[in-house]
Formats: sequence, C-alpha cells, structure tokens
Amino acid sequence: MTVPTQDRKHRPARETINLRASREDKVLIDHAAALLGKSRTEFMLESARHAAEDALLDRRLFLLGRAQYEDFVARLDAPPDAPEALRRLMTAPTPWDR
Repeated sequence: MTVPTQDRKHRPARETINLRASREDKVLIDHAAALLGKSRTEFMLESARHAAEDALLDRRLFLLGRAQYEDFVARLDAPPDAPEALRRLMTAPTPWDR
C-alpha cells in the first residue's frame, strides 16, 4: 500500500508520532531503511501500518447475532462452489488408470 512519491507532496499535513528507542534499535531500523532506500519515517510507518493491519485482520473472535451465526455456520458447512472445469478435472480418470 505504498503511495507514489509524487502523491505524497499533495497530501495534507500529517500527525506527529513521538517514540523512544534504544540506540541499537535506532541503528537497526536505520540500516534496514537504508537497504530499502527509504527514510526512517517511511520505513517505520510502513512497518507499523503492516503490523496494525495484521493485528486487525488476525481477529479470531466473531461477535454475531443468532441469525448471522446460523448463516455463518451454514456457509461453512455448505459444499464449495467448484467451477465446471475443476469438476471435470477431479472426475477424469488418471493417466495410470487409463
């Protein structure tokens, strides 16, 4: 989800995020950012954004009402919709059975 450099120039002002890090962490982050051709800020924001997205997408708790839960379970229990080409492939005789 990287935004091209030219689009960054036209974005509104950003919020400031301050944090403290050990010297070793700063050196490590700077080294990794340099290897990727990014500034420390770009590297840290991208890394934090990915971590935040992963944390949000990795939720395992689904809070559903009764009707939603029943629909969810029905969809899980239903056979998958396979394309016709896949059905033919899976039912075709194997070369060694011919």
